[in-house]
Order: sequence, then structure tokens, then C-alpha cells
Amino acid sequence: MKRSTWRRSVRFASTIALLTFPIGGIVDTSTVFLNEVAWYVGALVVVCIVVIGVMFDMLGLAAAAARETPFHAMASKRVFGARRAITIVRNAEKVSSICSDVVGDIAGVLSGAGALAVATQLILAVGATGWHRELIVIVLTAFITSFTVGLKAVGKAIAIQSPTPIVLFASRVLETALVLVGRARK
Repeated sequence: MKRSTWRRSVRFASTIALLTFPIGGIVDTSTVFLNEVAWYVGALVVVCIVVIGVMFDMLGLAAAAARETPFHAMASKRVFGARRAITIVRNAEKVSSICSDVVGDIAGVLSGAGALAVATQLILAVGATGWHRELIVIVLTAFITSFTVGLKAVGKAIAIQSPTPIVLFASRVLETALVLVGRARK
């Protein structure tokens, strides 16, 4: 690896690491919210967090697995989002790092903390005591862990088999958001 490329990679990694700390802290404050809601509402929030993490992991892997060629063909036909998809594929290392490592890992940590908060609320709701309390925590956190790992395995299989539609969908969402932000500024 060239020295300049290596320096850029280290600089990018350092920036991501420094930005992840406040993002993780801000996002983790949602566990305070989970301590205040009913256990079933918290469980729904945790499932949503897991799904978001899995979707971003899929996008990170799809960006790395996708090829530019189909997007060039789409861009020549003026398919909405195709040019942004080329940018995503060209920056696959950064997109993968941000999506899989930052968002995906934060979602994983947050879902674990959320599972613990939901377990606490469930213990209070059913009035569990003694070893029943520990059993609820163990079963709930094990379920969230297996649910997360299972969804990630399915997501990775889909991302490897069909990276083009995933990247195109993400680029269309991003392009739409940028258009809406641009309109809001005008």
C-alpha cells in the first residue's frame, strides 16, 4: 500500500473513531427512554434497532460486493440514483466502514443494552424474584443475540447475491433525501 493511501486510510479511521464516541453516547441515551416505557414497547424498539443494524450491515457488504458496470449502464439511461450508486461503489471501503462498523456495531451494542432494559421492565411487570429474574435476563438477551446473528446471516447472503439492487435502493434513498434537503434550503 502506498504511503499516501495508508495515511488517508489511517486519517479516515481516526476520524470515524473520534466521531463514533459522541454518536454512540447520544444514541445510547435511548436506553434511558427504554427504562421508562412498558416492556413490550421497549421490545419493539429493540427489534427496530436490530433491523436497522442489519440493513446497514447489508448495505456495507453490498457496497463492497457491487460492481460499477451495471450502474454506468443505468446512468447512461438516466436511471434515478445510478450516479450516486457509482459514488457508493467507488467509495466502498468508506461506505462499508461507516455502515457496517459504525452504524451496525452501534446498533448491536444498543440492542444489547436495550434488551437488558426490556428485561428489567419485564421483571418488574411480572414481579419475578430470585432465579426467575436471572432467567428472564438470560433468555431475553440470548434471544436478541440469536435474532441479530440470524438476521445478519440472512442479510449477508442477500447482500452477496444481490448487491446491485441494494446499492441502487440506498442511492435512491440518499438522492431523495438530498433533493428534499435542497428544497428545504431554498
